[in-house]
Amino acid sequence: MGARERSIAAVPISALALLPAALAAQLYWHHRLPPPSAAATGLAAPPPQPVLEVAAAGDPTSFAKVLMLRLQAFDNQPGISIPFRALDYGRVIAWLSAILRLDERASYPLLAAARLYGEVSDPARQRLMLEFVREEFLKDPNRRWPWMAHAVFVARHRLHDMPLALRYADALAAHVTDPGVPPWVTQMNIFVRVDMGETEAAKVLLGGLLESGRITDPAEQRFLMRRLQELEDSRGK
Repeated sequence: MGARERSIAAVPISALALLPAALAAQLYWHHRLPPPSAAATGLAAPPPQPVLEVAAAGDPTSFAKVLMLRLQAFDNQPGISIPFRALDYGRVIAWLSAILRLDERASYPLLAAARLYGEVSDPARQRLMLEFVREEFLKDPNRRWPWMAHAVFVARHRLHDMPLALRYADALAAHVTDPGVPPWVTQMNIFVRVDMGETEAAKVLLGGLLESGRITDPAEQRFLMRRLQELEDSRGK
């Protein structure tokens, strides 16, 4: 008889008889346990800006990109996917602000604010993010206008808040001065007013724009003149 057979023979028969019952009990207990779940770790507030600047080690642009990637990946933690609307938007905005202070020319933080965090199905969070976009736009309008223009779109078509859309469109018209920016950007407030039924105000703005000489493209001039004529015709009806 080998060592293995001798060890088995030394086990009491009563213990061997209990083995199947013990195995069945273990399987039953395992089945009754709740499935393992991953808990979302709360997004911490960013460190003070001086700490981030020291951590950047003389290369704030690269460090800002790393922080942006980490922030964007926060919704995918091991074993769990966190909806954007479940995040603490106050802290998300704090991180986006800190990243922009590290690299003022970065565009991705505002793109994420407008197109990712600003498109959640939560009006309160959308409004928070749109206001963040507006505040950052005012610091550099001629470069940050695309995200303000998207804020007009979100306010108009997602939130269905026309006064808010007009507020953002007026900000574009008032602060964007670079002649290289597409003209439609500063004309959005005219068409928002038309949608709101403020045709007289839209006519005044449109007429003033045509008389200002700022529109030099013949095709655009014709388009705007046609729109002005349509407003005139609608007034006469």
